[in-house]
Amino acid sequence: MAADGDSDRVGIQEGNLKMMCGSFYIAKDRESRLQGDDCHFICEEMQTIGVADGVGGWSKRGVDAGVYARELINNSLLATLTQPLSQVDPMKVLDEASVKTRAAGSSTACIITLHKDNMLHAVNMGDSGFMVIRQGAAVYKSPIQQHSFNHPYQLGNCANCDKPRQAQVMKLAVEAGDVIIAGTDGLFDNLSESQILETAATGMAQGLHPEDVAWQVAERAYQISMDKKAVTPFTQSSKMAGKHYTGGKQDDITVVVSCILHT
Repeated sequence: MAADGDSDRVGIQEGNLKMMCGSFYIAKDRESRLQGDDCHFICEEMQTIGVADGVGGWSKRGVDAGVYARELINNSLLATLTQPLSQVDPMKVLDEASVKTRAAGSSTACIITLHKDNMLHAVNMGDSGFMVIRQGAAVYKSPIQQHSFNHPYQLGNCANCDKPRQAQVMKLAVEAGDVIIAGTDGLFDNLSESQILETAATGMAQGLHPEDVAWQVAERAYQISMDKKAVTPFTQSSKMAGKHYTGGKQDDITVVVSCILHT
């Protein structure tokens, strides 16, 4: 797991393919040393990554929205380590982590793992998610789960929170050369698919490590989040919902970049 401005770089090996991963996180208030609402992990041993984003609305009730997300991610990592090697079941991980997370609050979550059959298995709850880039094109993006505009599905210990079984389960074949961009809504609300693709492709073409690509993508999302005149996926979604949000959406931003390579 990484704190604000920190990063992880890990080579995850499995079968004839491996995920080489790197991450970067920028807090909404990047000058503050306080922990934000986002959290993530990269597990080298089990070729698995995860991101979570504590739902900020809890702050109105005096609850630190990041506490639940951090406990959920820690429990997700612990649950991952109990799974059979090369057979991590993301849904079981999410379910076990949810049951063991007792903090107040709620969070979105996305768990992704690479199996030895070169299939990517993932589970996603809410508006965190991932996209897959292949040969310079975006070939997949996980759908957003939300009850209404800016009201994502979320795990938590409240009566109206969603359950792990409501999360989306995905299984995708991956190839050497693919790039997986996972992140929280601070990424996807501020950068379009084409902007993420452009930024990531430029970094990969320069031969940068995934950690450095993650930094470039996160930094671009942060700059747009601070632009009061920016047109973003969030502003476009707000218009479709009859709202009138303008400019970038200031939020914590987590990016995990995974390159699929031959072992």
